Amino acid sequence: MDTIGTVSQSELARRRRQLRRSRRQKVFQAGWQLLAVSSLAGFLLWTTTSPALVIETPEQVEIEGNEFLSDRAIRSLLPLSYPRSILHVRPQELARELESAGTISKATVSRQLFPPGLKVTVHERYPVAIAHEGSAIGPGAPTDTPPGLSPNPAAGSPGVRSVGLLDERGTWMPLESYTALDPTAQLPQLRVIGPLEQYRSSWQSVYQSIRRSPIKIHEINWQDPANLILKTELGLVHCGPYSPRFAEQVTRLGQMGDLPNQIDLAQIAYIDLTNPDRPSLHRIGVTAPQTVPTPESP
Repeated sequence: MDTIGTVSQSELARRRRQLRRSRRQKVFQAGWQLLAVSSLAGFLLWTTTSPALVIETPEQVEIEGNEFLSDRAIRSLLPLSYPRSILHVRPQELARELESAGTISKATVSRQLFPPGLKVTVHERYPVAIAHEGSAIGPGAPTDTPPGLSPNPAAGSPGVRSVGLLDERGTWMPLESYTALDPTAQLPQLRVIGPLEQYRSSWQSVYQSIRRSPIKIHEINWQDPANLILKTELGLVHCGPYSPRFAEQVTRLGQMGDLPNQIDLAQIAYIDLTNPDRPSLHRIGVTAPQTVPTPESP
């Protein structure tokens, strides 16, 4: 019995020592955990307020890939207030904001820690033509946008000219999306008139033909579906209804570069390219058309 009592006392003492050691370990671990959490919270607080990780000015946003819009114009599209901690910036949301502006087809945004800032890479929708919709422009009416005309009224309204920009794929962009962002931006010289839906599906191939023409083409008039009219450096050109032969018509026009040396352009009412195999001239005040002269047959 004495042996059993002695063993029991020893076991109880050993267990008490283990419990005290276990309590000390738990207190030690809790202390380290508290220290770690406090350190992490302090680090996060430091990083959100430290000048080393804060964007102070828009100039800390680096812009790449832009050719038409200025860096300043693209920065103005970013919904950022300054100063701003880099950790509070959401790159994907900023990229979506840029792409929703209409002037940017694709954007990527990434953080830069050293030096602190953002890197924005953009692919612009490059405007190649000023587009006029509506039916307010009559034959011979001026096509310049008059002062006070809203550049983007509701398309399709009776008697309203809706003015915008087109890229080479036929994507419509409001005119003010460029002029408001960058008043110094150089707008395209080519002008297209007529309902966009009438020529949207053909625009890409039409534009490619026009950009390759050695004869400068200033305007494409689609108002009359039965007669596509080009305003060129040689004068007006009637193409008839748009057809797959349009590329041939533009090619034939490009072969008339010597025409000003053979005929006074002021006497020409229009050039008829309805049949590109047999182009003709219509002189002012002359009823009968004239075959277009060539260098081989003046």
